[in-house]
Amino acid sequence: QVQLVESGGGLVQAGGSLRLSCAASESIFSINAMGWYRQAPEKQRELVASITSEGSTAYADSVKGRFTISRDNAKNTMYLQMNSLKPEDTAAYYCNAVLVDYGLGYPWGQGTQVTVSS
Repeated sequence: QVQLVESGGGLVQAGGSLRLSCAASESIFSINAMGWYRQAPEKQRELVASITSEGSTAYADSVKGRFTISRDNAKNTMYLQMNSLKPEDTAAYYCNAVLVDYGLGYPWGQGTQVTVSS
């Protein structure tokens, strides 16, 4: 069973940057559209960035121009570069397949917490 491990979160001041990593136990990024999700307390999980198997990317309006998704197939790792962070970016961040809500994803990892102070 594929395991996803997120890392790279932390506490940062508004305007700062963080780079999140998502390591997979198997080679999945070249065959699946994958995404970064986030969930803040008492809010629904949202997809903030995605990358297809062909490398096309898409972003939620709330992060467009500030976040960049990328992947390294050779390392079985996906990244999320987050710049110009805002307090409203505070959430637990997870990676998974874009179709996870349709039963076509992987078990959720533990996530990585991002906290942005004002």
